[in-house]
Amino acid sequence: MIDVDRAEMPTSRGEAIATWALWGSMLVAILVTYTRLDPVELYHVSGDGLTAGLSRTLVALNFPFALIAIALVLVVIDALPKRAWWIGAPAIVLCAITAVPGVVDDQDLDARWINVVPVIGVALAAGLSVMALRRSSSSLAVRLPLDRVRWIAAAVAVVLSVPWILAEVGVYGPGWVFIMERPITGSDGIANPAVHLGHHHGLDGALFVVTVALLSRVRLRSQRLRTATTLYLSLVFAYGAVNFIQDAWNEQVVKRDWVDKAIPSALNPALEPIWLVIVALAAGTVTVLRLEARRVTDGPVGGRSQ
Repeated sequence: MIDVDRAEMPTSRGEAIATWALWGSMLVAILVTYTRLDPVELYHVSGDGLTAGLSRTLVALNFPFALIAIALVLVVIDALPKRAWWIGAPAIVLCAITAVPGVVDDQDLDARWINVVPVIGVALAAGLSVMALRRSSSSLAVRLPLDRVRWIAAAVAVVLSVPWILAEVGVYGPGWVFIMERPITGSDGIANPAVHLGHHHGLDGALFVVTVALLSRVRLRSQRLRTATTLYLSLVFAYGAVNFIQDAWNEQVVKRDWVDKAIPSALNPALEPIWLVIVALAAGTVTVLRLEARRVTDGPVGGRSQ
């Protein structure tokens, strides 16, 4: 067993495999849950049966997954010839269309024809990932300086996401720690469960945090690509962390009447203070990841390899 310099390690894409598996599991859960449950138990969807399940899955492939597919393209294309950009660039553009206002409306989550466009980008990202995995190692990168921070952040996100994970598979938890089925009367005077069944943007935020913990470990050969990926992953992390905290705070703290002050929505970009928080957190994340990259480049990493 010897210490190794990360720069001398073969290109690894095990983190990309783990990311596809993570989000694939979420998409399967959405398909099953929205197929079997009555839409009245869910959030802003109509229809029932397999058609409803496919519809909601298609929308989830737009938001949030198309945003993650962009990161996957940036990570895997480094292992491919430059001509792969003829696929990678259109994939990124098509996936980015999901951010155009109106493509995904959180007040109406039924699929529309425009939602097919980002899905094509996701399909191209999947093709590039398969091509890259044939040219690189499928193992995870060696241990990096910030790995402990990564795994603690990921673990916290997963533990606090328990009510959303249960809702994703269409069941209520016992309510010993997290409230779920407890009826909460809204401003309209109608009582609804504190945590509705189905998909939550808080879970998206948690999965963004876990995804960045994975993909930020991949060391890319191209300096320009490394910079672009760090900037993008930092924004994804900040956006995900804020939305994760916002949804958890509002559902598990405000709805218990512990406090009156809710955190405003951060789903859509706006000139609001909450977005200043996202920008500041993204800038801080960029700084931390660059410091880690410099440390890895300047000396041996504490990881080991045979």
